[in-house]
Amino acid sequence: ITPSYNQAAFLELTLKSVLDQDYPNLEYLVADGASSDGSAGIIERYGSQLAWWVSEADKGQAEAVNKGFARARGEYVGWVNSDDLLLPGALKRATEALAANPALSMVFGDVVSINERGETINVMRYGDWGLEDLMTFHIIGQPGVFFRRSALEKAGPLDLSYHFLLDHHLWLRLAQTGEMAYIPQPLGAARYHAEAKHIAQASRFGEEAYRIVAWMATQPGLAERLPRLRRKVWAGAHRFNGRYLLDGGQPGAAFSSYLRSLAAYPATAL
Repeated sequence: ITPSYNQAAFLELTLKSVLDQDYPNLEYLVADGASSDGSAGIIERYGSQLAWWVSEADKGQAEAVNKGFARARGEYVGWVNSDDLLLPGALKRATEALAANPALSMVFGDVVSINERGETINVMRYGDWGLEDLMTFHIIGQPGVFFRRSALEKAGPLDLSYHFLLDHHLWLRLAQTGEMAYIPQPLGAARYHAEAKHIAQASRFGEEAYRIVAWMATQPGLAERLPRLRRKVWAGAHRFNGRYLLDGGQPGAAFSSYLRSLAAYPATAL
């Protein structure tokens, strides 16, 4: 699934990165939010290769992805935003891993950070993380995550009230439906550019991290773990907030948040 809104400069590369996958049973759905920059025309050119697409007003990224979730019929599901990419072989590798272990609800691989020109600026490498790592804000790049549709049906769709950590909120729910496994190779690419949310609105990401901490306390499968993990959870939330405040051009507030992380659980902060 690709949610699209006014990213015409990158959209065609995104579409091709999915359509060019060496995977025979691809069902590709694109939900555009009534873009005004010619995105609909780009999507229409590839319409014969898409299972479904639409260009109509929506309430944002979460609703667009949920439209795709509601129509997806494949056994495995994932999404890639209209400025990001799937790397060659990503679908084949992810589906093989899910097929090999029925206990898995989701798999994830590393994610390459690229700039506006598609040049690599970083590789986000993860590890053999599980539910408790997600609770302590070990963040997994969304283009590298794939999951079973049956797990999604149990976990429920994206929560429309989240705009920045909507993916992490879903990973926490998916991870409670089954096991998760790490694929130690890059599967996706996340593009960093001036209009991307994690750049343009970086300072707001931490607000949703704190919302997620409060939400975890209301979820039986998570709340029972919180007393043991509380210091790590808060350290992770403060560290996450500090990182995005720094990206958002607020170094003083970022430093204060890092100090709170250090006070809560030094190892996490460091």
